[in-house]
Parts: sequence; structure tokens; C-alpha cells
Amino acid sequence: MCLTVPAKVLEVREGHALVTSRGWTREVDATLLPVLPGDFVLVQGGVAVIRLAPDEAKEMLDAWDEIEAPGDA
Repeated sequence: MCLTVPAKVLEVREGHALVTSRGWTREVDATLLPVLPGDFVLVQGGVAVIRLAPDEAKEMLDAWDEIEAPGDA
């Protein structure tokens, strides 16, 4: 099973987008969907495949924070 984390688009140029999330930044293929700086996307295999609403991205990022928080698990 593959899991992905919402990434925020920083810039877009010639079919590629520079995205960042949770301490990493990378360039991804953005030819499958129109994206603009400030959008949130899910990236799979180096390709932006789904655009998310900001509130949906925040909810997912909050869930990742909770999963990765130190605790008694």
C-alpha cells in the first residue's frame, strides 16, 4: 500500500511544479492537472495526481502529525 502526504505547490513551470511538505521539497510532474502556487496536491510516483482543498490538506497533515507524535503506542 502506498501512502502520500499533501504537498503545497511553491511554483509551476513548463509542466513541472516545485512542491514542499513536512520538511522536504522536490520537483514533480504537473502535466495531469492544472496547479497554481498555493495549491495542495497529492503526489504519487513523482506525479501530482490529485488537487486538494486547503481544509482537506490541513486535516490530512494534522492526521500525519498525530500519527508521528511521540506517545505510548
